[in-house]
Amino acid sequence: MKRNQITTTIKYFIAILISIIWILPFLGIVMTSIRPLQEVIYGWWNLKPFTPSMVNYINAWNHPTAPLSQGTFNSLLVALPSTLIPILAASLAAYGFARFRLSLLTSLFILVIILMALPQQMIAIPIFQLMKNLNLLNTYTGLILIHSAWGMPWIIFFLRNFFITLPIEIEESAKIDGASDFVVFSRIILPISWPALISSIVLQFMWVWSDFFLALILVYTPGKLLATQRIPLMRGQYHVDWGVLTAASIVSMIAPLFIFAFLQKYYIKGLVGWTTK
Repeated sequence: MKRNQITTTIKYFIAILISIIWILPFLGIVMTSIRPLQEVIYGWWNLKPFTPSMVNYINAWNHPTAPLSQGTFNSLLVALPSTLIPILAASLAAYGFARFRLSLLTSLFILVIILMALPQQMIAIPIFQLMKNLNLLNTYTGLILIHSAWGMPWIIFFLRNFFITLPIEIEESAKIDGASDFVVFSRIILPISWPALISSIVLQFMWVWSDFFLALILVYTPGKLLATQRIPLMRGQYHVDWGVLTAASIVSMIAPLFIFAFLQKYYIKGLVGWTTK
């Protein structure tokens, strides 16, 4: 018994130590964002003097060349449809992979798995040329379509694994009563799959919101730049205001953190739903 207590204590100690190491960089960012540059230039841990303020956040939000207020609004215009469109389309495909038994579906599902491993850098030039040929370059429509297409493979894989764990007897009973496959999917499967759908929504939204690479190659008009694109532009040519940069970084994290905090209960259920009863 005593040995088990010692082992448990060691585990807790290691977990706390890892947590402290993980949170230290973020704490440094927070301290830098709420203090003047002259106070943190010799280390954010130096608390003499300590005069916190929200000036850096105000300056980042209303930046003269790259205001984060406009960037946040632009990011929402892209992130919301780029989350809902692939969720709706991928859920239908995932249900087909989970329930229908066709030899072609196996090959298609393997293709989906392969697409998940495809690096963005490999197809940057073809994506740019495709959007240019479709006259969708430097438009939110083109960026939304790319994000939706890029998110579908992992969402299909994620939801398909969840749908497989659902009891098929309910669907068979509904089909005996005359329900079509689409009716079964829309009225039975979707209502009981909210945890998995919420998990997909959270992950897709956080990925789209945090994206920098695809936005960098597809959107370039100053007024259309997203939040992640505006943060690097806040660096001056001869001077870097680290307070403004760190404040902008924290502001850009608020939306995904809020989504995660608000939907955390469903997110956890969706991740462990097929391993617990």
